[in-house]
Amino acid sequence: MEKMDAQAARPLIWEELRKVARPDSRFSWKFSEFIADYEGSDLCAENLCATEIYRNSEVVFITPDNNLETFRERAIRDKKTILMTNYGIERGVFLIAPGSVPEGKEELASTLDGVQRYWKFITLREIAVKIKHIDMLVTGASAITPSGIRFGKGHGYFDLEWAMFYTKGVVDTGTPVFAVGHDCQVVDVDVEVRVYDTAIDYIVTPTRVIKTRNEFPKPTRGILWSLLAPGMREKIPPIQELWCEIHCK
Repeated sequence: MEKMDAQAARPLIWEELRKVARPDSRFSWKFSEFIADYEGSDLCAENLCATEIYRNSEVVFITPDNNLETFRERAIRDKKTILMTNYGIERGVFLIAPGSVPEGKEELASTLDGVQRYWKFITLREIAVKIKHIDMLVTGASAITPSGIRFGKGHGYFDLEWAMFYTKGVVDTGTPVFAVGHDCQVVDVDVEVRVYDTAIDYIVTPTRVIKTRNEFPKPTRGILWSLLAPGMREKIPPIQELWCEIHCK
């Protein structure tokens, strides 16, 4: 039997997701616009923090997705060096250094509003010089295949973040990438894989940690300038930084 394709699977996944999802204050139930939080996201955080990779990591990149709030809190409590962005990367990359969040404020700092009190903007050059290497990357996902591909939203911000970090040499093809979602978001469907799609090594759900089949390589070409959506170069500070490194000499 042929697998269902991603386009056909997406509305079915979102129908199931709505049964467990928590609406977003800005996007409500528009799953095409945001990564939803859901019942059991705290168990995702527990499963992720139990992995040997996390325990051995000092520097963790975490996307600003709703379902990663508890995980961000755990990483702050565990004194990890955290890099994160805001939605759309329009304010750049931020550092949450160990000890920068006062004791008792970890939950507040895990939220997208609260974290702004404690994070500090950091350029890609500073990351390369001061941080040197990111030990693991964690992203939410609209839908994930066991083959190792995220799909469903399509804005491509995580792919851009990977490309930026890869260009500066702070991640490589061996850097583990985790995608976190509800069990209903894990589906084995046929997905059109694009040259910039960042393959996933592990999927974390409330019930399990899945090693993907790693059927696709991670991108190694950096920013594909000709494929950027209109306005991205002008709006995203790290993209501007990389562009200037090439064209402002």
